[in-house]
Amino acid sequence: MQWEIVIGLEIHAQLSTRSKIFSGASIAYGARPNSQACAVDIALPGVLPVLNQGAVERAIKFGLAIDAKINSPSIFARKNYFYPDLPKGYQISQFERPIVEGGHVNIQVGEREKTIRLTRAHLEEDAGKSMHEDFHGMTGIDLNRAGTALLEIVSEPDMRSSAEAVAYAKTLHSLVRWIGICDGNMQEGSFRCDANVSVRPLGIEKLGTRCEIKNLNSFRFLERAIDHEVARQIDILEEGGHIIQQTRLYDAERDETRSMRSKEDAQDYRYFPDPDLLPVIISEEWIERAKKSLPELPEDKRSRYVKQYGLSAYDASVLTVARELSDYFDRTVEILPGQGKLCANWIMGEVSGRLNKEGLEIAQCPVNPEQLAGLLRRISDGTVSGKMAKEVFDGIWSGEGNDADAVIAKKGLKQISDDGEIEKLVDDVLIAHSQQVADYQSGKEKAFNSLVGQVMKASKGKANPAQVNSILKRKLSK
Repeated sequence: MQWEIVIGLEIHAQLSTRSKIFSGASIAYGARPNSQACAVDIALPGVLPVLNQGAVERAIKFGLAIDAKINSPSIFARKNYFYPDLPKGYQISQFERPIVEGGHVNIQVGEREKTIRLTRAHLEEDAGKSMHEDFHGMTGIDLNRAGTALLEIVSEPDMRSSAEAVAYAKTLHSLVRWIGICDGNMQEGSFRCDANVSVRPLGIEKLGTRCEIKNLNSFRFLERAIDHEVARQIDILEEGGHIIQQTRLYDAERDETRSMRSKEDAQDYRYFPDPDLLPVIISEEWIERAKKSLPELPEDKRSRYVKQYGLSAYDASVLTVARELSDYFDRTVEILPGQGKLCANWIMGEVSGRLNKEGLEIAQCPVNPEQLAGLLRRISDGTVSGKMAKEVFDGIWSGEGNDADAVIAKKGLKQISDDGEIEKLVDDVLIAHSQQVADYQSGKEKAFNSLVGQVMKASKGKANPAQVNSILKRKLSK
């Protein structure tokens, strides 16, 4: 039997506010356990939550960025469940009237584009953290994270493979960083994924029983967890069993998912409006202010890159994976107009490759856009060849010169573009390699490449390759 995979993601993005969503306590990462949990966070008697305006503003920006409906009023609810690191015995979240409803994002999987619909995005507070290490059979509770502002982003079950799920998660990760509402630090838990996975016979519309894989904090783990869960469910169904709806955890060391608890439905949480929080009224003026504060969005920028610079959809998606990378490209092509494709190729190739090799972010790149544009200008005007340019790039990167011209002069890398000088090199090679000339004239095309190589060798790689090819062909055709 052929099976169809059905995946929906719930992503928790920690909002970039300086304080928590209902208190003034700090959210700085790495503080001593329980040193940043105030009376509101730990639910002491008599305390009342006060909504953080910055969290609301960030949620509005996200809703606008995905072309969603901004609900007004938006209502907070109590989500009731009991867990050691949930001090109140309930979580303040949103249910019937989330702040963001609907919307969509477009993902790129190779050269294929697909639209993923979003169900909602709602504001809520984070829970604390259970710590199982170093407690000799006991569990420690750190409530520093309790009350941290989260935006939970819920997709429709529109993804059909782990590759699509990863592409969607990466798209959202880029977007929340792009618009400045989340730092996206997955190691610190600022961006966490829960994957709802089910399978069904191909051609059947009814959804299969889903299992939720919790707290995946890397794209690699997300992909591996989904692949394992899909294989597990298919094995059970093909052996005549049935899937139990449950919450599972992914064990990266064993590369497997394990049952954590039975999976609750909405009614199990007994949602009801929080009596301590008024409905949030969001005016049109507030929405307009948020709209004006948004930068050019990744999807708009991708379309512009394709139209303005003739880039492929794939190239445009690579250049917009992070706002800093896109800004680097924009600045480079602004200095070197008309060379969008050349700039894109170098940024995706030499620049990104070197950054990855040395573990650097684009903001730490030793070659700034002005320096890169200066180097690419020397390729365009024939001063250096593409091969020589890589040596110049290395020189700028390592600080041998402040710009391309300085490195070219220091290393003597200026390309030979004088026709007369190249003709003399060609003539010398034709005389010295008469057998290869005879081979070419007898129909052996490979001999031509050998002669080009000999000319380049004689010029120590400095001769303009296009001129070498042209002059050599002219000479051999006589």
